[in-house]
Amino acid sequence: MQDNEQLVRRLGATGIWLLAVNGMIGAGIFGVPAGAAALTGIYSPLVFAACGLLLAAIVLCFAEIAGHFHGTGGPILYLQTAFGRFAGFQAGWAFYVARVTAFAANVNLLVASIAFFWPAAATGAVRIGLLATIVFGLAWINVLGVKQAMRSLGILTVLKFLPLLALVIMGLAWLEPAVFASRPAATPGMLDFGTAALLVIYAFVGWENALVPGGEARDPRRDMPRGLFWALGLVTVLYVMVQAVAVAVLPDLAESERALVDVAAVLIGPAGALLLTVGVVVSVGGNLAAAMITAPRLTYSLARQGSFPAWFGRVHPEHRTPAISVMFFAAICFALAVYGSFVWLAAMSALVRVLIYMSCIGAMPRLRQRFAVQAQARDSHHFQVPLGWTVPVLAFLVCGLLLTRIGLDSVLSTAGVLGAGAIIYWQVRRRRHD
Repeated sequence: MQDNEQLVRRLGATGIWLLAVNGMIGAGIFGVPAGAAALTGIYSPLVFAACGLLLAAIVLCFAEIAGHFHGTGGPILYLQTAFGRFAGFQAGWAFYVARVTAFAANVNLLVASIAFFWPAAATGAVRIGLLATIVFGLAWINVLGVKQAMRSLGILTVLKFLPLLALVIMGLAWLEPAVFASRPAATPGMLDFGTAALLVIYAFVGWENALVPGGEARDPRRDMPRGLFWALGLVTVLYVMVQAVAVAVLPDLAESERALVDVAAVLIGPAGALLLTVGVVVSVGGNLAAAMITAPRLTYSLARQGSFPAWFGRVHPEHRTPAISVMFFAAICFALAVYGSFVWLAAMSALVRVLIYMSCIGAMPRLRQRFAVQAQARDSHHFQVPLGWTVPVLAFLVCGLLLTRIGLDSVLSTAGVLGAGAIIYWQVRRRRHD
């Protein structure tokens, strides 16, 4: 679908993997372990494993869908194909606003983390200068080309894994049955286990960002499923090991305000605490770098479909990147980041993600019907979810459970964003037909 891209196809399975991994591993894994331990104690590593399996059902559905599309936009294309242009626009618009607010909140978090080492970074001109350097530095790398952007993302990914891997390696000696047996605990009930799962599963979201730059993937049919599966598998194993080490090393993990930093302090001393604090900085930085690659492709895709001002769809004549969309995203994120933390707005991104998950899974009957005819005509083979409709139904139910964690403020703000999007859509469509 939609293979008339102006962008250069340079992303392979490794590139998709990098985007998915950096979408998932952000600040969440540094804060979630304590909450999981408070609810399920020594059984909390099993919660992470269960969440990986639950997410696998959702990822399987998206791997099937993504393999049929060769254009930029991800969920925009999926929902437009199934339900029409307006549905695709609303998915892209809500996703974009959620990425803008989350980016602004995360870049503030990054600067606040840097201020731990450099107190002057927390206020005044130094803070604004740092925000500008980070945001427009990432934007300029993306304007130069996706190859340069992926290279910088690869470096951040390596640096992101090092502190977590060091934590796991240093903590392996603690993973003995005697350690866990010395901490008797009642088996958690289904309610506590379910509550912990709903908390932990948000440390896994973000992989869907890798779906957006499909127009720059060399072979989406092959690379999308591989990249998504590799990312989810690796992150699940890493999270389970990190949580197991944290439970073993820190008896009062549930009361810790900086769980992994405290674990590192026990294992390595003050140097370990410093290493994990650096890990937070790098993890958030990698998350921002991935967002700067994927989010501008949303407005590029919407413009190419005639649902957004046409200039968002222009590409740089030399670098063949959506330069205007990239710089616009950087400018609006910088303005929001300077103005405030916007953490309350960033919470809206959780609802948007879950709604997109549910909408795309709900579109599978129509998409399967459509692509079954095309596959027979072309005698082509695409990845298909096993076990018939069992996995899609399970994935849809998982999304429904996630919705129970969404607050009323997020629902109202999302409804406002969708209403504003409807106005923009009809205005743009009217002007294009005048």
